[in-house]
Amino acid sequence: MNKEKASPDLQIGGCTTVIQSDKESKNNLAIAFTNRGVAYRNKGQYARAIQDYDQAIKLDPKYAIPLRNRGIAYDEKGQYDRAMRDYDQAIKLDPNDADAVNLRSVASKNKDQYDLAIQAYDQAIKLNSNNALAFNNRGVAYANKGQYERAIQDYDQAIKLDPNDAKTFTNRGSAYDDKGQYDRAIQDYDRAIKLDPNYAYAFNNRGKAYDDKGQYDRAIQDYDQAIKLDPNYAVAFANRGVAYANKGQYDRAIQDYDQAIRLDPKYATAFDNRAYAYKTKGDLDQAIADYSDALLLIPASAAYFNDRGQAYDDKKDYDRAIQDYDQASKLDPLNAGYWNSRCRARAIAGQLKQALKDCDESLRLNLDDADTLDSRGFTNLKSGNFDKAAADFDAALKLNPRLASSMYGRGVAKNKKRGGSGDDDLAAAKAIEPGIAARMASYGVK
Repeated sequence: MNKEKASPDLQIGGCTTVIQSDKESKNNLAIAFTNRGVAYRNKGQYARAIQDYDQAIKLDPKYAIPLRNRGIAYDEKGQYDRAMRDYDQAIKLDPNDADAVNLRSVASKNKDQYDLAIQAYDQAIKLNSNNALAFNNRGVAYANKGQYERAIQDYDQAIKLDPNDAKTFTNRGSAYDDKGQYDRAIQDYDRAIKLDPNYAYAFNNRGKAYDDKGQYDRAIQDYDQAIKLDPNYAVAFANRGVAYANKGQYDRAIQDYDQAIRLDPKYATAFDNRAYAYKTKGDLDQAIADYSDALLLIPASAAYFNDRGQAYDDKKDYDRAIQDYDQASKLDPLNAGYWNSRCRARAIAGQLKQALKDCDESLRLNLDDADTLDSRGFTNLKSGNFDKAAADFDAALKLNPRLASSMYGRGVAKNKKRGGSGDDDLAAAKAIEPGIAARMASYGVK
């Protein structure tokens, strides 16, 4: 039962182990790619999530879940046309998928505003086919819809008409960045900076591309330059904070988030990021305060409710955690992670029947998720259903062989059964996580 904020990272690690094992069937590989895609999506890494969903669909073209999940990822990126195509295909494979039907209708509504803008730019281009600004602006509208290839085509034409416009190169770089083509994005940002060495926005965007590549020091250099050029650039401060946090330098990250918030007191993302830094440092009260401020700014953010719930979870204030998970799952009922978060908190709090229902719903949304199987195994273990608990832990360990809580839980389940011996599992769990026995004991499992 993994309680850490980085549970998506653990899920990614477990799925990667399965993917690289060369022992699994195409079916199981498709599930592993799907589950890793969900983890990347929960981290906000939509390009990587989509790549994994692509692989799952390639392995099993009749598997509806990765199609629906890829649609959700495109939807959250604003690529409503792509999202609707995936929802259509998922519905074709599973006509009874009410979630996919609902999601498709919402995506259809969201895309209308961008279509109107594109129609206006179409008319402008028809009147003057040499209007570089109209091509650039239409590209921006396509990018807002998530149609990056179409946006890039317009940026290409705008650059052909006006090769000295740094903003168009930056916009095209952003489109490549959103496609996960970070090196290609950096090339465009390089061109923009060469054309306009004082363009802070290009330095900030190039920093983000380096950050996405994991080159945090290089990213920080670009954010430094963006801030030097524009000392009131709140986004650059917040982004530099993320880079420092990625390096594990949370105090330095908090300083940047502080400055971003001073410059823009309504910058909800900066509050959320600072909260995570405080939470990682163990300052849970300050983390909760920041999450609460973020929620005052964006009251309908399911992610912020879930994040604050995890902070309450870490404080062992499970009633407050469950209240926040309630809100998260109401606002985003298709996010399997939110159902799992509430399952875990309810199980710890002794609300075992409700916890099982939450875990089952999470697994319905995201089949064969190691973290949720671990939570359900824990719930069954506390309920005295030792055979079911062992089966859940077995399934979780198949997906993530180094999930210490499942290894330990399985050992306990075996020892609870007459004639069973789980000592080997307990020893293996302690080798993976030396403090696992104390952690599980704090949840009432000994």
